[in-house]
Amino acid sequence: MQSTVTHITPTKVELTIEADTDTLSRVKDAIVSDMAKDVQVSGFRKGHAPAAMVEKTIDQQQLQSRFLDGAISEMYADAVVEKQLRPVGQPSVEISKYVPFSTLEVKISVEVIGAIKLPDYKKFAMKPAVVTVDDTEVEKVLDDLLSREAEKTDVQRAAVNGDEVIIDFDGADAKTGAAIAGAKGSGYPLLLGSGSFIPGFEAELIGLKPGEKKTFTITFPKNYGSKELQNKKVQFEVSVSAVKEVKPPKLDDAFAAKVGPFKTVAELRIDIRKQLQAEKEYQAQRQLENDLLTELSKKAKAEIPQALIDDEAERMIGEEKQNILYRSMTWAEYLDSLGKTEEEHRKEIVEQAELRVRSGVVLGEVAQAEDITVEEEELTVRIAQLKKEYPDAQMQTELAKPENRRDIASRILTEKTIAKLVGYAAKK
Repeated sequence: MQSTVTHITPTKVELTIEADTDTLSRVKDAIVSDMAKDVQVSGFRKGHAPAAMVEKTIDQQQLQSRFLDGAISEMYADAVVEKQLRPVGQPSVEISKYVPFSTLEVKISVEVIGAIKLPDYKKFAMKPAVVTVDDTEVEKVLDDLLSREAEKTDVQRAAVNGDEVIIDFDGADAKTGAAIAGAKGSGYPLLLGSGSFIPGFEAELIGLKPGEKKTFTITFPKNYGSKELQNKKVQFEVSVSAVKEVKPPKLDDAFAAKVGPFKTVAELRIDIRKQLQAEKEYQAQRQLENDLLTELSKKAKAEIPQALIDDEAERMIGEEKQNILYRSMTWAEYLDSLGKTEEEHRKEIVEQAELRVRSGVVLGEVAQAEDITVEEEELTVRIAQLKKEYPDAQMQTELAKPENRRDIASRILTEKTIAKLVGYAAKK
């Protein structure tokens, strides 16, 4: 086989491939042999007739079609390996020369990942942030534990700070009356004084009894997460279906023994501190990995096909739309909550998609440079772990599929490559 490659753009090439006679002969023989299984030739058992006789009997149009498909697929695969290309998407094929079973030349154009130049990632100097746990954080966890174990009793009196109220609420723009996305709830339990709602909201419910309603206006904070709602005046209609008196248990050794294998409150506090410290260290490590990958991606030079970025952006938007369905929001309401137009949001997603695609491509280049691979034993162990975590029959079937095995192997490769980067950074 002879092949040449012409770069049309940095991310698109045209391959000109001419097959050798040995390849064409081998492909033809394989196709005829496969088709012979279903051919009945007089005087021979089905599937046992000589190839020459089978070839005269079978449908010539079908033979030509299958021959071309098989030959072109093999030629393309071999040329991609020979020229060290990284194709993206489906190739476009044009047959430039063809004499049945003896001559075949094709021109194949396909988008590819272009040249990649890595920075000197071995000189990246980063370490995870130093994290500590203060007493306030420990006491917050203790308060949450006490709250979860609290005794709650329905009362018919007016609600006071510290009570839990069960409410239905609906928020609308105070000026226009338009509904506010995400400002509606039913049967919502709210602990008065917890500060878990918009500032000022909980105070409005103090004094209400079960069955009572109230309408009031709240101005959202200047730094509220949704830009659309910052400084906005929202009118809420709230009905209280129940008021519950909350009596938290006493924080003593008996309580410590109830919530875990602890003899004293002091032991419980020590364990909480250890758990918080471990979680903070885990998050710091994840942040370090993200920072290293971002640094690598920004400093690397890589030609990425726009189609690959667009596909990733579409996938990300599809996931977003699926998620907001679970929140009972429309796409328009979701964009309003972000304070962005469709065009502005898509621009941000495309930027994120480009960074994500670039990160994956560049990380793959590091894996190749470092000769990092995934052994079959590693993959087997990881799949066995996943099967223990997800024992249902459907998941077991999914884990056995070749495409999912490839995805898991890719995940392991990514983990090992990031660990290599972290290792280099830690030495600086």
